[in-house]
Amino acid sequence: MATSGQSRAVAGAAVRCLRSIVTGVTRPCPRQHVPHLRCFSAENTDVSQPRLSVAVVGAGPSGFYTSKYLASAVLHRIEKANDRNDKRDEGDPPALSPFDWSGIDVDILERLPTPYGLVRYGVAPDHPEVKNVEHDFAAQFETSNNNPSSSLSFFGGVEVGKDVKLSALQSMYDVVVLAYGCQAADRRLNIPGEDLEGVLSAREFVAWYNGHPEFGHIGTIVKECLWGSSDISKVDDDQVSTAKVVVVGQGNVALDVARILAKGKRGLIETDTPSSVLEILKGGASHVSILGRRGHVQGAFTIKELRELTKLNKEGHNAKLIIRRGELELGMNDSSVAELKGASGRPKTRIDKLLRDSAVSETDNPKDEAPKTVCLRFLLSPTSIEAKDSDGGRVGGVVCERTRLEGGPFKQNSVSTGEIETLPADLVLTSIGYKGMPLEGMKGRDQFDHQQSVVNNLHGKVTGDNNLFASGWIKRGPSGIIGTNIMDAKDTVKSIMMFIEENGRVRDEKDGRRGLEKYLEAHETVPIRWENFQAIEVAETDPARLRNDAQPREKILQITEMESIAGILKQ
Repeated sequence: MATSGQSRAVAGAAVRCLRSIVTGVTRPCPRQHVPHLRCFSAENTDVSQPRLSVAVVGAGPSGFYTSKYLASAVLHRIEKANDRNDKRDEGDPPALSPFDWSGIDVDILERLPTPYGLVRYGVAPDHPEVKNVEHDFAAQFETSNNNPSSSLSFFGGVEVGKDVKLSALQSMYDVVVLAYGCQAADRRLNIPGEDLEGVLSAREFVAWYNGHPEFGHIGTIVKECLWGSSDISKVDDDQVSTAKVVVVGQGNVALDVARILAKGKRGLIETDTPSSVLEILKGGASHVSILGRRGHVQGAFTIKELRELTKLNKEGHNAKLIIRRGELELGMNDSSVAELKGASGRPKTRIDKLLRDSAVSETDNPKDEAPKTVCLRFLLSPTSIEAKDSDGGRVGGVVCERTRLEGGPFKQNSVSTGEIETLPADLVLTSIGYKGMPLEGMKGRDQFDHQQSVVNNLHGKVTGDNNLFASGWIKRGPSGIIGTNIMDAKDTVKSIMMFIEENGRVRDEKDGRRGLEKYLEAHETVPIRWENFQAIEVAETDPARLRNDAQPREKILQITEMESIAGILKQ
């Protein structure tokens, strides 16, 4: 890791590198991918004719995809109207109804100084192929701003509801899109012991190992759980923790956290996992159990994540996946068989085969094959979390009841059998779903469904007479992969296009970007603009910070340091 003096040198070099590229002196920093070093502000846009102004709240995948497809739809509508009307004879009626805007200006507002949302702080660090979508998002700034009829701008470090009121945004912009996700809270198990020390949500754990600046404190808890001490200076890097970890839930996130714990420092050394995280993980955890209350046919994980667990030992991570053949059979009732044979059963059939190929019987003794094990358990439902006998405030085990399946195909529920099994646990991670929360200023139950934890909407149009729309998880709930947001964004864009076609510019002309800039200045809020964020990227990828040539970046973990490198001085 770089010293404080090296950090200051990196910061200075980052700013000098950025300035040299912007001014045309091409001395790019080593290893740094800086695709678009241009500053676009309101001065770059033609305001002599009315342009559609759009504010997007949230700089994650849904925000970027909505910005991309909305700009494309508006520009296509302008081009289509111009082409058809240019070809009509004099005196003929217009080929299309008039379109009230000559262009589009999109402003993406993000609470954090950095964009990309879950791609940066949620996607597993050993999935770089997924994180590469960041380059596509960054490219939107040049693609959009190279067209005189469109512009895209970034306002990082601006929290809607705190730094700028939602109602103020609605008054400044023609359209406001809510795309801030469901990362504010977690669904709870609602069982005794859930608040014991050492019980964390997978959301918190994932944010920590991805270097989220608001979750650094999780490292202290993980350190105590894995090593039983806050001082691990004498623990070797390759030493495997004897701690037992229980992950509750069987979605892809649950399998991700189990894999990260199994790989440890050596398996993540070439990723963008922060070095401070690797120093805590060391050689990984000796035993991780992943619990599901239903059977393997009903599991929410995909075959990609499952296959990665089956390869842990072959890839040299000294970790073995354990599947109990008896638990697979317990879940194979007539309804489960019908689910595999149904029209949508092919992916599940492949998972069933992979699990059976990897399964062991109760008489096998696979523990001798590897120092670390990951156990995928089925038909176990936690009923309480117990404290350690020696420490009443710290987690010690998870009490589970054996379940059986009842109900027809695709409608099966887990029912208790009365059989109890207690799993020892030094760390418990709950992965049963995220919850969205309303923004301050939203109109209660009319605009937010607290039961489903999503914004009330129809195809992305927020209910009521307003200019609000929603996209991504806050629209549909926390489901799907990064690519799922593409069709979701297109659905919202269709609703926005219908809205602006039907309403036209019937309301007062909006100030848009200029209005936001004036508002933030009046409220002494200094945003992180796109060129400021690029200075942060330059610093994160400077070779002086990296532990090896393969590491993509060493993330900056403090917001104040990000602001300093970006040249932003906040009071």
